[in-house]
This record gives sequence, C-alpha cells and structure tokens, in this order.
Amino acid sequence: RLAYRPLRNAPRLSAVVSALGASLVIQNGVMLIWGPQMRIFPELVPQVYYTFGGVVISLMQVVILVLSLILMIALYLFVEKTRMGAAIRAASIDQDAARLMGINVNQVIVLIFVIGSSLGAVGGLFIGLYYRGITFNMGWQYGLYAFIAAIMGGIGNIPGAMLGGMLLGLFNAFIAGYVSSTWADAFTFVLLIVILIVRPTGILGERVAEKV
Repeated sequence: RLAYRPLRNAPRLSAVVSALGASLVIQNGVMLIWGPQMRIFPELVPQVYYTFGGVVISLMQVVILVLSLILMIALYLFVEKTRMGAAIRAASIDQDAARLMGINVNQVIVLIFVIGSSLGAVGGLFIGLYYRGITFNMGWQYGLYAFIAAIMGGIGNIPGAMLGGMLLGLFNAFIAGYVSSTWADAFTFVLLIVILIVRPTGILGERVAEKV
C-alpha cells in the first residue's frame, strides 16, 4: 500500500524503483530481526536418488519439478479460464475501462499481490529444501533471475515466463559447467541484452504496432 498505491498512475519505471526500495527495506528488516547468519532448513524430503542413463536425479529434484509444473499450470488456467483471471487481464490492459465494466480494480491488485507473494514464498521453500539453508538476502538474486526470465519470455505472458525460466536455468547451468560459475551471471545479462536487441518483446511476446 505504501510503495505502490501512490504510484498507481505514475510511469512504470517509478513503480519498479519503488518495488526495489521496498524489497531492500524488507530484506534489511529481516536481517535486523533474525540476523545475517544462514539458517539451516529442515530436511522434509528424504535423500533418495535415481539413475537414468547415467544421469543421477534426486527425489528432491523430482518433487520440486512436479510441484512447479502443477503450480504453473494452475496459475495459467486461473488467469486464462476464470472470471477473476479475466478481471486481472482487463485491469492490466486498462484500469479505467475495467472500472467502467464493474471490476473492482483495488481488489484485483490485492489479489495479484497475494498470488505473487504466495508463489514467491513457495519458490523460497523450494530453494531452502534444495540447498538446505536460507539467508536474509537470498530472495534478491532469485528475484532478479525471475525478472530476467519474465523479460526473456515476454512480459505479461505466463507461458513465456515459464519458457524463459527454463531456458535461463539451462543456459546458466551450461555456462557454470563448461565456462566458469564466476562468469555465469555476466553471461546471463549478455543473453538478456541480446534478446532485448533481437526481440524486445521477448521470445513469446506479441509484437505491437507502433501508433503514429
């Protein structure tokens, strides 16, 4: 409410800067309350491993992959196939027109924040389960990755964000494995720049005709 509502009619860049500032405040608030040290995450999934053609896959990876796919499909169906999803899409295009159609834009915005925060919390849970540890600033890096994946796939396109996330993960793992893990983030931003130059709307983003 404090970071976004006053900037609802401001340029989008203002909202992005406000979001970054709010995240820093929350991040440092968590550090002051719980401390900067890493917290060990409980082992909720047993350490079981499977081998397929020389590739070793853990039960943890299978659980995270399956649950992630379920959540992604559920989110897509909710946004595309439900009345509230239609209201979300309408409000994202034109809030004034959505109000004229009887849509409670404030309620839609609150719902979007609830869904986004919940999915972010689930993502943090997956990271804690996989790496067996959490820190106060771990969300910054993964939030940046999510932002890059959304841009790569196409802003506002849920399947595009999914595709962008998978491609970004594969690209990052390839660079870390065959080049250097130190340069993985640098190559990731180079890839983002190339995609923005070649296809500014993202991989699955729609090209919009410019009005003159």
